Amino acid sequence: MADGEEVTVNYKLWKGIVYVANPVDAEYQSMNIKQPTSVNGKEVDASGAPIVFAMNIGGYTSSAVNAEQPGGMPGGGMPPGGGAPPAGAGGVESGSGAQMSAGKRIDLGDYALASGLVVVNPGARGRDNVSADGVYFGKAPAAIVDLKAAVRYLKANTGVVPGNTDRIVSSGSSAGGALSVLLGASGGSDLYQKDLVELGAADASDTIYAVAGYCPITDLENADAAYEWCFGDATNETVSVNATVSEELRARFPQYMERLGLKDDQGRKLTADNLAEHILSVHLRPSAKRYLDGLSDEDRAAYVAQNPWVEGDFTWEQFIDHTGRGKGAPAFDALDLSSGENSLFGNENTNARHFTTYAQGGDLEEGVEDAVTRMNPMGFILDRNPQRAQHWFLRVGAKDTDTSFSIVSNLASALSNAGDAVDTSYYWDAGHGANEDPDAFIAWVKSL
Repeated sequence: MADGEEVTVNYKLWKGIVYVANPVDAEYQSMNIKQPTSVNGKEVDASGAPIVFAMNIGGYTSSAVNAEQPGGMPGGGMPPGGGAPPAGAGGVESGSGAQMSAGKRIDLGDYALASGLVVVNPGARGRDNVSADGVYFGKAPAAIVDLKAAVRYLKANTGVVPGNTDRIVSSGSSAGGALSVLLGASGGSDLYQKDLVELGAADASDTIYAVAGYCPITDLENADAAYEWCFGDATNETVSVNATVSEELRARFPQYMERLGLKDDQGRKLTADNLAEHILSVHLRPSAKRYLDGLSDEDRAAYVAQNPWVEGDFTWEQFIDHTGRGKGAPAFDALDLSSGENSLFGNENTNARHFTTYAQGGDLEEGVEDAVTRMNPMGFILDRNPQRAQHWFLRVGAKDTDTSFSIVSNLASALSNAGDAVDTSYYWDAGHGANEDPDAFIAWVKSL
């Protein structure tokens, strides 16, 4: 577990369940379901436990669940309860979607399994999928459509699949974190219905109860402006930045904040001018204090000696000087179409396309705007989608320069403004993919 304790888990495994009637590629459109039966020799009844919908998705690439278990997929996928299921037993190991905790890999799904929860590992198509004849079949919004179809399968089989299908909790990190947030925000939306019908998804709800999102790479069409607002003044010799591009993108951020119309917990409007102080006071200074309080006297003295600015009300400039920047400009919609996000918004015949008018230099290509809308959770949250999840667990490293520090802060503010329950924390000095409080996640899930 988090403290390094070895845990032996016996569990039932339903493997390679194809969750749509008309799969484009069943290798990706399938899922595994795990139900713990004992942990360290103690029997566990997880028949009515919450279901952790654990996505092992990174970089918006495809995820095939069969890669994580030995053996092949049973023909057609045996629905849980539809026959004698195969059983698995053994110690919990890290998976491909593992996160970092105290320098070690941790798979949140396996951690949940060892904590007595039902775990679903869904596969999904991704931006890298291409057929033998050169047709791309996993571009946006394929991944979120697949994940919704998997949820519908679970809901359609309520009482057959183990666990409480009214308590599905999604989790993911990075692009997986973004998809986790999107899955919860867009529950029940008609924008995906046509694609779901074409796949033969179950005629059931795709709403989920709660969401855990770690370092979500989201709000992509606004992420370039947000990145330059955040890191535009950072110095980093390893990253080449076009100053003109940086300044032009940063100039777009105030209007974006105006469109969001967010407020802090005191009802004050959040703007590009006061957002840095908001992030500092609500997230970063408390994070630094927790970190320092957790150190021994000797380690604290050594850390403060190296970083004397960290005690007290440090400034945004001091903080960004500490983190540096990790990407060039634009950080997401690369002018040369080289980013993973460019590839995400390709289509059947084109691997990569621009998804912002800035990088495009004009109007977007046909279909891009629709894909962008269906990949961004913010619109659903700001529109108060009545079928969204309303319980949220958001985490990000305070030295994660893969996206702007405003992304998680604005997401948390939007959710709080909508009346949702939001548990947000920034891990001090932690980088991308950090997960430093898995026990808090488990306690949160069990409290729902």
